[in-house]
Amino acid sequence: MNTAEPLVMGIESSCDETGIGIVRGTELLTNTVSSSMAEHVRFGGVIPEIASRAHLEAFVPAVRAALDDAGVTLDQLDAIAVTSGPGLAGALMVGVAAAKALAVATGKPLYAINHLVAHVGVGLLDDRGELPDGLGALLVSGGHTEILAVPDITSDVRLLGATIDDAAGEAYDKVARLLGLSYPGGPAIDKAAKDGDPTAFAFPRGLTAGKYMGSAENPGPHRFDMSFSGLKTAVARVVEAFDAAGQPVPVADVAASFQESVVDVIARKTVLACTEHGITTLLMGGGVAANSRLREVVTARCGEHGIPVVIPPLSLCTDNGAMVAALGSRLVSQRRQPTGISFTADPGLPVSTVSVPAA
Repeated sequence: MNTAEPLVMGIESSCDETGIGIVRGTELLTNTVSSSMAEHVRFGGVIPEIASRAHLEAFVPAVRAALDDAGVTLDQLDAIAVTSGPGLAGALMVGVAAAKALAVATGKPLYAINHLVAHVGVGLLDDRGELPDGLGALLVSGGHTEILAVPDITSDVRLLGATIDDAAGEAYDKVARLLGLSYPGGPAIDKAAKDGDPTAFAFPRGLTAGKYMGSAENPGPHRFDMSFSGLKTAVARVVEAFDAAGQPVPVADVAASFQESVVDVIARKTVLACTEHGITTLLMGGGVAANSRLREVVTARCGEHGIPVVIPPLSLCTDNGAMVAALGSRLVSQRRQPTGISFTADPGLPVSTVSVPAA
């Protein structure tokens, strides 16, 4: 096996994107994504059964397209990496079963890796080489909002803070529905907010009161954690009040005020976690990392503390196979033990488990 610049295929199927990525070392050769998003729009959210069936239909064509685009064959691969969790159980099982079949058919080593850590692994691409010391990550997506410390991406990833209820992306989707905006809610609210006043409504900032925050010396129970469920409810009350009064809802102002609350909480908690845990470089990932206001505020506030923020291209922020391949390549180059095929999909895989150990 080539451990200097391993050729690795990454398979991602944790939600509604069937992603196949191929990398050679830190060079991205292809990033093929087949999304079933259009099939979920009418429901206003991802339907697990529909997503799973879409993965079944898309997998073989996506693999063929990726191999053709990269100009390589299955025989040339050094290893295969697949997302084993966290994610939707049925969707994960499709990708895991397919990866196992490929591994058995080709005799290639198989790595079962963590979807969340893979979002950080995308920072290994484009010849960035070594990740810097003092690395942290902010992952913001439909299913996760988490702050991580990453001393070693192959073996040591630590959860510093997370949402205790709705993830930011879920809150965006639910508020967009309240405002009559399209799904997915993130881009729709981001667009509407550009014409609104972010100070029009004083929406709550969850878990920022003193009893939750505490101090550096005596941390509160949720010092780095976030909550967006109460914010969603506050938006619903405002919308109901306008409806009851027979007045049109000021969609742009509500969207801007809601977004400012989300962004303020995420940025505040992230900067606090970075400064108190020695994080000197922050990587952003996840679909909501594409939000213009979040990128702007997090970058500015981290900059005030001398913390550079690395944001991958938008195509690599959302779920994709390239990030899985990138982390798999790193595991191969560090000579980490492959997982083999005696594992199962784990919808609740903790972020501290970078790759599933061999049975």
